[in-house]
Amino acid sequence: MPIHYEKDDEHVVLVTIDRPERKNSLDFEHFGDLALAWRRFAEDDDAWVAILTGVGDSYCAGADLRDLVPMFKELGERVARGETELDGRPLTAGTDAVFRSYQVYKPIIAAVNGPCVAGGMEMLGGIDIRIACPEAVFGVMEPRRGLFAGGGTTARLPRQLPWPAAMEFLLTAEAIPAPRALELGLINEIVPRDQLVDRAREWARRITVNAPLAVQGTKESALRCFAAGSLAEAYEIESEISRRVFDTEDAVEGPKAFVEKRPPNWQAR
Repeated sequence: MPIHYEKDDEHVVLVTIDRPERKNSLDFEHFGDLALAWRRFAEDDDAWVAILTGVGDSYCAGADLRDLVPMFKELGERVARGETELDGRPLTAGTDAVFRSYQVYKPIIAAVNGPCVAGGMEMLGGIDIRIACPEAVFGVMEPRRGLFAGGGTTARLPRQLPWPAAMEFLLTAEAIPAPRALELGLINEIVPRDQLVDRAREWARRITVNAPLAVQGTKESALRCFAAGSLAEAYEIESEISRRVFDTEDAVEGPKAFVEKRPPNWQAR
């Protein structure tokens, strides 16, 4: 299977795109498999953090244009007829996989091992921590093909970067090298390719020492508050999630462990 899913005993899932012969681009089948991997991660209480990377020297080149573009009309017609699946995969597989139509509130880390362009860049916009190798490049390449980045990039990127930086990506449709991406704030750090996954696991361990439901609630609050129509609405969302987190067993365990001067034993409940 070109989408690998592996969970270790430290609550960390490694998701790997394994189509190096297509630069880890995705057709409908593999977009669907990636979307299913995200659902599996989201629904597993024992999975706290995910890492996404690619095989070889490419991270993700987005949609496999040879296979997927010819299907766009068929997929649209199926949606118009009220259908929801094709071959066991949701018709929204493409936008689910890049976190546009399906949101995951657990932390996700990108280990960008090469070009991250088009749909790969769309997916990156829904990922929280981003580390890259020096050879990685980033680009919103759709305009160069007469296409449109409709997987969330035009909505998310101007919210995540300063306007001029976002427009550099969106309007030039150029491949931006990793040092420039770091300078613009798109990624967190650059590490050698052979150290990427190990470094991503270090980031994951920095997160998993914290209470998982508190972490998930924090990410959910950040995302939902950012999309709120007003500050008052954002405060209501924050209060709702705060009450939920304070009502967990882990919210009792954390202060108790602090008083007893011992590591907390998180139960994710």
